[in-house]
Amino acid sequence: MAPTLSEVYGDHPLHLQHIIPIDFNSFRSLPDSHVWSQTSDDGLFSSSSLPSSSLPVIDLMDPNASELIGQACESWGAFQLTGHDIPMKLIDEVDSEARRLFALPADRKMKALRSPGGAAGYGVARISPFFPKNMWHEGFTIMGCSKDHAKELWPHDYQRFCETMEEYEKQMKDLSHHLVRMILNYLNIFKDEQVKWIGSTMESTALQLNSYPCCPEPNRAMGLAPHTDTSLITLLHQTQMISGLQIHKDGVGWVPVHPVSGAFVVNVGDLLHILSNGRFPSVLHRVTVNQTRQRFSVAYFYSPPADFTVSPQLSPKPLSSSPGGGEQVARYRSVMVEEYSGMKAKYYQKALSLIKNN
Repeated sequence: MAPTLSEVYGDHPLHLQHIIPIDFNSFRSLPDSHVWSQTSDDGLFSSSSLPSSSLPVIDLMDPNASELIGQACESWGAFQLTGHDIPMKLIDEVDSEARRLFALPADRKMKALRSPGGAAGYGVARISPFFPKNMWHEGFTIMGCSKDHAKELWPHDYQRFCETMEEYEKQMKDLSHHLVRMILNYLNIFKDEQVKWIGSTMESTALQLNSYPCCPEPNRAMGLAPHTDTSLITLLHQTQMISGLQIHKDGVGWVPVHPVSGAFVVNVGDLLHILSNGRFPSVLHRVTVNQTRQRFSVAYFYSPPADFTVSPQLSPKPLSSSPGGGEQVARYRSVMVEEYSGMKAKYYQKALSLIKNN
């Protein structure tokens, strides 16, 4: 039987200090453990204000949506998606359930704490061990059924949470199928082995609820540190009209992703970067925090099954930049999703360089 990503993460357990969030409500000043910047003007949190540096917003119902999505993935590694037909009522219910969860007392949330070798449950971001400072963030990860953890949070009222998240995951998976087919079509990938897994029961998925509490000194703290996603694609809903997400674009710098009502931010992950042979950048992104308003988001990570081998797909067209106009060569070796996910869990941002062809 194919392994699950949850089992992959179990091979790379974390120490409890890299799992347990602080009780944010008990701090009136920023603890040293969470101080990222000593001053507010050192450039760490600066972002681009160029009028041209805004993420493309694409309507899925646009007749040219496939081409527009491909171009956005190529130039930005991300875009905002409207016209997706996910019911706003469902999105609002997910928002409401996320707020209900994160509003619980700290000791109650700890009952659903992620285990050192686990991937699901309450805790801080799994990227935390790779940074010298902690992030102003708490999260709840769902991989598979959420019932066991939800029962710990609400012993007599957990079904509403589980049913809402299950329906949302179903809708996200269907939307991911549609987007991935459009993206693979843009890349001219039609081989059976490259598309047969879409819609299978073994796809690797995860749902991540994020909370960024009010921060006493937001210019010295970091919500989520700069990182790329391991996934093929990520669909993010920003549940409040508060800016916080920023993506990095070469030649421009950090670009704020201002929330668009009802839109999902879709970004390229490492696996799609590999599959596209580097044509689509795996976008570096981070999250800043707010002093007066708590911010929430919901991320859905979509990838092929853990035992699927991702191979760079070469363009049939010669590249003019190659010596003599030669054919394109693979920038990365083929890698199984399970193997790469384990490398990312162990080596973090060095993982891509480890599979790069010399």
